[in-house]
Amino acid sequence: MIPDGIAVLAEGLRKRYGAAEALAGVDLSVPAGTVHGLLGPNGAGKTTTVRALATLLRFDAGRAHVAGFDVVEQPDEVRARIGLTGQYAAVDEVLSGRQNLVMFGQLFHLGIRDARRRADELLEQFDLTDAAGKSAAQYSGGMRRRLDLAASLILQPDVLFLDEPTTGLDPRSRNGVWDAVRALVADGTTVLLTTQYLEEADHLAERISVIDTGRVVAEGTSDELKSRIGGDRVEVVVRDGADLAAAAEVVGSVAASAADVDPDTRRVSASVRERVTALGEVVQRLREAGVVVEDIGVRRPTLDEAFLYLTGHRTDQEVPA
Repeated sequence: MIPDGIAVLAEGLRKRYGAAEALAGVDLSVPAGTVHGLLGPNGAGKTTTVRALATLLRFDAGRAHVAGFDVVEQPDEVRARIGLTGQYAAVDEVLSGRQNLVMFGQLFHLGIRDARRRADELLEQFDLTDAAGKSAAQYSGGMRRRLDLAASLILQPDVLFLDEPTTGLDPRSRNGVWDAVRALVADGTTVLLTTQYLEEADHLAERISVIDTGRVVAEGTSDELKSRIGGDRVEVVVRDGADLAAAAEVVGSVAASAADVDPDTRRVSASVRERVTALGEVVQRLREAGVVVEDIGVRRPTLDEAFLYLTGHRTDQEVPA
């Protein structure tokens, strides 16, 4: 039984390649009309999960439903309702942008008139109209990625799988892809997004699943994942390293816990509950103690720090498949 309003459901997905277990029991539940981030290091199982859900890979155990249909028992129904953009652009560089989209439309069994109409709609939607007649080889990386996204939307899918869609793009091009994803979701498409960019997941995803060594090790909103490592932190950078011990004593007393000290950066930090009150108290006590600071402030934990806490390594590190 599939819960109401769930567009992607995976329970206990397992996949083994010889002695290597690529998926070790992946569970996912993605509400319709949302972006769900799948975050993890290289080799963690993100792409394998997407390929399994998109019917491109037969998993060994578990069950999965996409857009209301069983991935194993009803693969044709699933394929008719999904789009997939892989890690690398799949467009034909010899053809123009418009010709690429018309070709994809015909591959999806649209008549030539409907394929041309849909191509023009997508070119406008992805801000490619001015470049529609140019060969894809003349497109920038960001333009190719937008064209690739447009090709995956020929049939306006219920569910779109985006497998690291902005890898290698500059910040401006990445922002363009983000805007396109937001527009799709506003129109009702459900997006499962795999990424190594923590900022990307932070900006786009309503909920995030952290996958590591073939299993989901944590799930929640960005703020919920960040809260796993504590709340706001007061940070103090002292001018003189000799004052580190005094600063640590002050910060620790306000935080009611031992402060972290980094001698290399002359930084002292600790988690606090009431950020504004704590900051005021630290400033006053440091002044009373005669400690001169170069910088002081309160910040929230980053998703990067949460990821390191949850997995023990960064997203761009290789781990065993």
